[in-house]
Amino acid sequence: MSGLPGAGTSPGLGEASDLKFPLGAKFREPLTEARFQRLFGDAEQAPELLAEPRSSRLCRRWRRLASACSGPGAWRLLRARLPPLRWLPHYRWRAWLLGDAVAGVTVGIVHVPQGMAFALLTSVPPVFGLYTSFFPVLIYTLLGTGRHLSTGTFAVLSLMTGSAVERLVPEPLGGNLSGIEREQLDAQRVGSAAALAFGSGALMLGMFALQLGVLSTFLSEPVVKALTSGAALHVLVSQLPSLLGLPLPRQIGCFSLFKTLAAVLTALPRSSPAELTISALSLALLVPVKELNVRFRDKLPTPIPGEIVMVLLASVLCFTSSLDTRYNVQIVGLLPGGFPQPHLPDLAELPRILADSLPIALVTFAVSASLASIYADKYSYTIDSNQELLAHGISNLISSLFSCFPNSATLATTSLLVDAGGNTQLAGLFSCIVVLSVLLWLGPFFYYLPKAVLACINISSMRQMFFQMQELPQLWRISRMDFVRSGSITPRLPPPTCQHPQPLP
Repeated sequence: MSGLPGAGTSPGLGEASDLKFPLGAKFREPLTEARFQRLFGDAEQAPELLAEPRSSRLCRRWRRLASACSGPGAWRLLRARLPPLRWLPHYRWRAWLLGDAVAGVTVGIVHVPQGMAFALLTSVPPVFGLYTSFFPVLIYTLLGTGRHLSTGTFAVLSLMTGSAVERLVPEPLGGNLSGIEREQLDAQRVGSAAALAFGSGALMLGMFALQLGVLSTFLSEPVVKALTSGAALHVLVSQLPSLLGLPLPRQIGCFSLFKTLAAVLTALPRSSPAELTISALSLALLVPVKELNVRFRDKLPTPIPGEIVMVLLASVLCFTSSLDTRYNVQIVGLLPGGFPQPHLPDLAELPRILADSLPIALVTFAVSASLASIYADKYSYTIDSNQELLAHGISNLISSLFSCFPNSATLATTSLLVDAGGNTQLAGLFSCIVVLSVLLWLGPFFYYLPKAVLACINISSMRQMFFQMQELPQLWRISRMDFVRSGSITPRLPPPTCQHPQPLP
């Protein structure tokens, strides 16, 4: 019999008759100091390694990294950072171009009134919503990996940004401002909103540098949807003064929802009959049209553009009836043509807006990554969460130079793009063409557009989120914890009806 386990030697093959080692298995020898020296070198070598200058070690490491870089490696990095280099060579022009063109134009038409409407949520003039519907869409088309994702103005971010802007640049208590004072106040608020976009973009670029895109795997769908659902309620309440024609100051801080409701109920007798009528007629048109688009999406070639129809009808009615002068109906006014001069936001504001930029950046990434993942799973392709951080970070950073406010992916226009037949990011270019035409040539046609119509567009765009309560019983049966955490969720995304080809490489 040979040695026991733990002895210096192991049982050999000739000792297979031992009952403890019936298969003649050989045990690993103990790692003694002598064996360590024999396997890993002499002890004299360690001081030499430690004595090597740190600069020499760094130079050797850089030489190793430089030798690893090559032409193919640089091309792979470029293709990873510019997704069109991957999907554009494989683009099926005959099969996909028409669908992308129709979807892009449809989404662009919706971007125009929706961008102006969400600008009111952000407490900036409506034209800046058009800027935010152009630059971010163009940048995401070049950098994003979500083939079916539509970016631009988003109600949740607009509401968060507007609350921060109202706190940073509050309106004077008197409320009666001259034209010059109003312009100065708007300019300060636009600067604060652009600074928030700059700060949130810089934070997302920092998250990209740290490769924090993996955090998207930990996002709970009920929690993300609860955020958008709660924001939908805040959007509804915040638009009540515009619906009723009440010039009330915006409430900020804790319990702003209840403060706004109390202020609206108190001032209800002073409601404007003209604006109340406009709001009622607008909702009477927009809500049924959206319901028709949902119920008959299989039979409609493209969704009915109820928003743009309502904008045209209301503008014509206000112009022919002189509602702005006879009944003091608030209108959009002149939309400046062209683009603003690019300039860097006031960096002195960054310390003040950092606390607001962080949640905006997190919400942007959470909503965009979740929405992109939903459609990527549906159509069997993959997205790069770190590249999404880079795309949205650069989008917010560069667009802030053109006085844009924070932006992200949007649920309503993404669903619209898919239903209209969008296939790739190329649809974003057609959407930009529509918004560009409004900025360059068609802006004067929106001069007489009542702001109450924009408020109705804000509310009707939240339609899906208002029917969320029907899924609460199902969530209660699935998970009590998710029910408590979410509180409320939005309905599932409607399944797209158009047939899409196989995913791109």
